[in-house]
Amino acid sequence: MTRLDVRDIPPVNRHPKIHDEFDALEPGESLTIVNDHEPKPLFYEFEAEVESFDADGYEVEQVAPDEFVATFPKVDA
Repeated sequence: MTRLDVRDIPPVNRHPKIHDEFDALEPGESLTIVNDHEPKPLFYEFEAEVESFDADGYEVEQVAPDEFVATFPKVDA
């Protein structure tokens, strides 16, 4: 599992970095991101644009007011 804390990445660069990290995963692996807000727009973006994203396996948990941990699984081949 790859974990990526994007809170210190400028917002304009977050989605491209997340996509790059997700693309580098092997089938069946997951990318866990730590964000300062719920990544619902990113979820919808992945659902619409990333064929290998397992939307049914997506999970998000708010662990602090400014800390959301979301798991983006890649479909198993």
